[in-house]
Amino acid sequence: MKIGFIGTGVMGTGIVNNLLKHGEQVTVYNRTKAHAQSVLDQGAQWADSPAALTQNNDVIMTMVGFPKDVEEVYFGDEGIFKTAHSGQYLIDMTTSSPDLDQKIAQAADKLGAHALDTPVSGGDIGAKNGQLTVMVGGEKADLTSLKSLFAEFSKEVHYFGPAGAGQNAKMANQIMIAGTMTGMTEALVYAKAAGLDLKQVMETLQGGAAENFSMGSYGPRILKGDYTPGFFAKHFLKDLRIALRTAEALQLDLPATKQAKALYETLVDQRGLGDEGTQALIKLWWTKQD
Repeated sequence: MKIGFIGTGVMGTGIVNNLLKHGEQVTVYNRTKAHAQSVLDQGAQWADSPAALTQNNDVIMTMVGFPKDVEEVYFGDEGIFKTAHSGQYLIDMTTSSPDLDQKIAQAADKLGAHALDTPVSGGDIGAKNGQLTVMVGGEKADLTSLKSLFAEFSKEVHYFGPAGAGQNAKMANQIMIAGTMTGMTEALVYAKAAGLDLKQVMETLQGGAAENFSMGSYGPRILKGDYTPGFFAKHFLKDLRIALRTAEALQLDLPATKQAKALYETLVDQRGLGDEGTQALIKLWWTKQD
């Protein structure tokens, strides 16, 4: 099976490397070719546009930054749908709008192609180690056909329903992460102000009912002053905005998620720290790392 992969950022690079390790033939495209160099060095091939990449591959996978990027990659002048054809699988792994992936599925169906929305959870470490959790929307039969492919870079694959359902599941995931990120941040801020040993606090919390992925993955990075992105703060803010827009359409009020969005807006829009990891939220309280 020949694979085309668009988007070689932090997550995409990990996924492509795992595909290559499993002997897959992978062609990649990224807006900035230099950002794809590490996977090219591992044996991936290069295409000059999404349309060129799509032409001769069986499976097209996309993992880009924002919904506007997804729209351009699929529907732009040099986009996937310029050359997509019957029988292909179009897999959008970007965390994006459920409505947009429904639009992609409708366009694919008209061509006789198969579209799945498959956002993932697990961060940079999960992508690197092939241990991602995948949330799937689309036709279940299409997922069944690609089961072995997903196994090459994930530990769990969960089917949720028709097009857009995978994105809605990811929104639920991000709503939960918003709570654990703000909880971890405030716990560390409180513990530091109270004069506690922060490493000991984290070890204690992770050993009890407060255990969570955010604390385990990002707490140690904070203590090292490491704010490199396992997941970009700007992308997390994008996700929270999508979640809240979708919640509004569902006539839901999510006050805790609104507060998390406001905090990340301060971090990204006012402080200009969108290219740092989500753990940089603590910088709203800590001006320097002791």
